[in-house]
Amino acid sequence: MNLASDILFTGLGVVSPIGIGCEAFWNAFAARESGIRLINSFDSSALSVRFGGQIPGFDPKLYVRPRKSLKVMSREIQYGFAAADLAMNDAGLSAGSIDPDRFGVVFGNDMIYADLEDLESTYRRSKCNGQFEFPLWAEAIHEELHPLWLLKHLPNMTASHIAIAHDARGPNNSIVLGDVSSLLAIAEAASVIQRGWADVMLAGGTGCRLHPTALVARGDALLSHRADDFRRACRPFDRDRDGLVNGEGAGVIVLESRAHAERRGARIRGRLLATASRCEPTARRDGFTGSSLRSVIRAVLDQARLTPSDIGHVNAHGVSTIDMDRIEASAIVAELGNVPVTAPKSFFGHIGAGGGVVELIASLLGLEAGLVVPTLNYELPDPLCPVQVVRDEPLAGRPPTAIAVNVCSTGQAVAVAVAAAH
Repeated sequence: MNLASDILFTGLGVVSPIGIGCEAFWNAFAARESGIRLINSFDSSALSVRFGGQIPGFDPKLYVRPRKSLKVMSREIQYGFAAADLAMNDAGLSAGSIDPDRFGVVFGNDMIYADLEDLESTYRRSKCNGQFEFPLWAEAIHEELHPLWLLKHLPNMTASHIAIAHDARGPNNSIVLGDVSSLLAIAEAASVIQRGWADVMLAGGTGCRLHPTALVARGDALLSHRADDFRRACRPFDRDRDGLVNGEGAGVIVLESRAHAERRGARIRGRLLATASRCEPTARRDGFTGSSLRSVIRAVLDQARLTPSDIGHVNAHGVSTIDMDRIEASAIVAELGNVPVTAPKSFFGHIGAGGGVVELIASLLGLEAGLVVPTLNYELPDPLCPVQVVRDEPLAGRPPTAIAVNVCSTGQAVAVAVAAAH
């Protein structure tokens, strides 16, 4: 989708393991501070991997209103709500300052796993002589569970809570497509504005891959086991990488039509040039080959009317698994040559559906500062990952444009081209 710079970014909000709010987030990149830490939000002693990108010191009461809504908000919904609040404040938008019918929300979400403590009493009542009995469960669940319990786990509730709180009565949508969800949310929000259905959209994503049920369900086959030095465990494109690191967080970006932003004198934090998405239909059966990634890079270049030499950097998916990094690196080099590459997951891990927007915010803040954020833990180049990874220090002097990409194992790939405000 060619946007001809008519859609602007006017607000950024982030809740991440390396900082809450743009200032703390950016300062962590500048100081090369890792957000990977030992998991202490629950008892992780039985897990084979007990570290991840956990957010320290998050207090949902500082953001969520009304407070009673916390009863029906999972952790990732709380993160998304807080990120939206931060983005609205950053954009200088307040209640009543936008026509509510022309103000919408699109959010990327993962599957939201149930909190085990909510189900414990129901489970215990359903045991008879040491055996679980479904008839007992059917009776106990009506008496033990909060009547609105399910609302904590519906992936559309993040966008719903945000829309209610900010009186956004325009288009509202939720996208649940794994790792590409939040970049797809950016694309959908931009499309809504381009079609003339809204003036302002909140687009974001949230994810918590550190939920104990999620960790058990997904297993540890793709995880890094570098427990002796866990801050150096997430090392995208490095020769000695041994797997991904799970994380949690959320990001939200305010998208605004140029006419609306200029009319209210908004601060411009970046421009959206183009978006594109492609899919490999056979990826689940035959494995991801990277053909959809190559295709989506070509498509976004064409839509934005850019050449590889126009691109300042690529914000890579950079998940730090052996196979995916090699496939991604090969695709980037094949389509863009030696364009510098950064991989923000090295700082905070794999956030899932929230990762794309959180990573994109890193690029937008970098474009404002005239810098490309570095990649942590990149020490030994992998000959099979021939990308030019930005390492050690931020990179200056590049064109003020970037392409952010996300891919998922089922074959989808999404690319978003952005540029600095001027």
